[in-house]
Order: sequence, then C-alpha cells, then structure tokens
Amino acid sequence: MSSALQGMVIFDLTQYEAGPACTEILAWLGAEVIKFEPPGSGEQGRRLGSPDPQADSKYFCSLNSNKRSVTLNLQHPEGMALFKALLPHADVLVENFSPGALEKRGLGYEALRPLNPRLIYASIKGYGTYGPYAAFKSFDMLAQASGGAMSVTGTPDGPPLRCGATFADTGAGIHCAVGILAAYIQRLRTGTGQRVEVSMQDVVANFMRSALIQQYNTQKPAPRRGNRLPGQVPSEVFPCKPGGPNDYVYIFVLGEAMWQDLLRAIGRPDLLADPRFASPQARLQHAAAVYETLAAWTRQRTKHEAMEQLGRAGIPAAATLDTQELLADAHLRARRMVVDLAQPGHGVFPMLGNPIQLSASPTQYRPAPALGEHTAEVLSALLGLSPQDIDALRARGIV
Repeated sequence: MSSALQGMVIFDLTQYEAGPACTEILAWLGAEVIKFEPPGSGEQGRRLGSPDPQADSKYFCSLNSNKRSVTLNLQHPEGMALFKALLPHADVLVENFSPGALEKRGLGYEALRPLNPRLIYASIKGYGTYGPYAAFKSFDMLAQASGGAMSVTGTPDGPPLRCGATFADTGAGIHCAVGILAAYIQRLRTGTGQRVEVSMQDVVANFMRSALIQQYNTQKPAPRRGNRLPGQVPSEVFPCKPGGPNDYVYIFVLGEAMWQDLLRAIGRPDLLADPRFASPQARLQHAAAVYETLAAWTRQRTKHEAMEQLGRAGIPAAATLDTQELLADAHLRARRMVVDLAQPGHGVFPMLGNPIQLSASPTQYRPAPALGEHTAEVLSALLGLSPQDIDALRARGIV
C-alpha cells in the first residue's frame, strides 16, 4: 500500500527532540527521511540518558523510528562536497541547530538554495532567526517560560511550574511538519521551494489562546489556578484508592443537566434539591462542599473504576495515568498509539506511535536506525558510488 508522503525525500540534520519529532512524524506518514550524522558519535541524542555508552538511548529510539541513517563528516571538505552533491535529491531539509551554527559551515538556506531551488528548508529555533532574542539559545523549559505557559501553570500560592510533558519541543516539531506540508503543496503549484521557520517561543504562545481569555476580559495577567478551570466547579482531580501518587480522577462538569447526571451517577440524587449546589454560582461559592461530596465517592473506587462508571453515565472524567500505565493502556494500544517495536539493543520496545491516522495508508513502523546503517545504500543509490568508493571514504573518515 502506498503511503501519503511516498516520494518525499527529507534530509534530516536534526538533534535531540524538536527536530527529530518533526521528521519522525513525516516518516510515519511515508516520507523517506535520511538522517545525516557525524561518523563515530552520531547525533547528540543517541547517547542521551543511556546507561550504556555504546548503546542508543531509548530517548533516541523513540524519536527516530522509520528513518535511515547516513554518517557523513560535514566538517571535512570531501564530506561537504558529498552532501552538496546529494542535495538535489532532497525535497526538504530540516534542522534545529543553534542560531547561526549551520550558516557558519556554509549550510544555511541562502548558501544551499542555488544548489536546489526546489528545496524546502525548515528551521526550528528557540526564538526564530530575527527579533531581539534571535541569538539566544533555548530548550523546552525556557520556551515554556518565555511563551507564557509557566505563568499559568501551578497553584495560586506557588511559583510558576514547568509542564512535565515537553510540549515546547515536540509541539515545535509538529508545527514545523505542518509548515513543511504547506510549503510542499505550494511547491506543487509553483515549482519553487521556500524557507519554513518555527520558533519554540511562538509555538508555546500559540498554545496560550484559551489562557489569554482572562487577560482580554480583565486586562490583568491570568493567574495560576492549579487544576481548576475559571468559574467551573467541579473541575478538579479527586483522590481514589489505594491512594498512590497518581491515584486521582479528573472530573469536569459543564451545565445543569450534567451536574444532575453526576449526582445520580454517584448515588446522591438527594442533593439535587440542596441550595448549595442549585446553580453554577452556588457551587462556586460552596466549592469545598462540592469537593468533599465527590471525594467521598471517588475515595471508595480506583481511578479506573471511577472513570468507567462516570464515563458510562456521560460525565467527563479521566484517570490520571502515570507513564507505566500510559504504555499499558488498553485504549491507546487498541488505537496503535502505543506499539511494541523490536528495537536492536533493547528487545521489544513499547513506543508511542503516530497520533495521525490515515484510513488509506496506516503507519507501518520500523525501528530507529543504527548509526550509519544506510550509508552505503544511500550513497550507492543516489550518487552511484561503488562499494570500493565507499570503503575508501570510510577509511579517510569521510563517512
């Protein structure tokens, strides 16, 4: 079965998370992603967090499936010449190096565009390539801070908090993938490539649209509210048995009909006439009583039991899954959002999969490549180099 992006060739010069997340989702959708890495060491994410200095990290494996790896020494003139010879075969180049790093090495957009006018050159930067902060380095947590997300995360009496999910990094990668696809569609009409730029700060700010509502309404900074939504009671996590650190269920009720259904679902229809709970305003004033009423019920159930019972009654409720439960979740596995992959060096590796499902071309998963696994294959196919040519390059440290 052909895939949606079959025929699209992407040269991957990415590292760590933001860039690899972008190229991985495009690889899942069928693009041919060729990851260029330094000989010997590979991209820096290969060893990040790995207890074995010789083994690829699970961090790397989870962000680089379905790609091919080519080792090429871009610090060497011959390696640079090989890369430029390969460039006309690329539809897209993706990079997320520090500001100016590739330009200093002659690999910036303006330097490469004459070699391939059809090239879509995509860059992910902390703050973009222009503006007062453009030269500053960034990481996920810094983008969460500068993009506004940390200011609304946490409790009213505590400091700003970083979200545990790296949504600035992976979010930037997904935004960049959208930009690449838009540029690719435009190129089908014009025949000409262009530059795609994504700033991590911009991406986090883009996730702040709902949080800005209070700013618009009050002309004051939106406060931290913990788990509770403004003006909504209940909208909170409630404790469940056996009382572990993640034994909570989030319950959210919107509207009178849903509130009444909730009271019936927990066996408390007697409270339908209670004036403390008779309206959204009354429940807001008696939020502590609402909490204790629901917590008395949830404490008698596991978070999964509470979620299932309330869910069947039409009440929005979700168990707080920890990372172990996430990989074992029956629903995510049924949807193939969690897949078991045979990853060399790791045996069976449970990995988060593609959240985008296409009915005509379901994702077929392949493990992350070993360093340089496809060097000979790619150089032979695209440049016609013989095994002897490649051996000679390898002997000189070029590949």
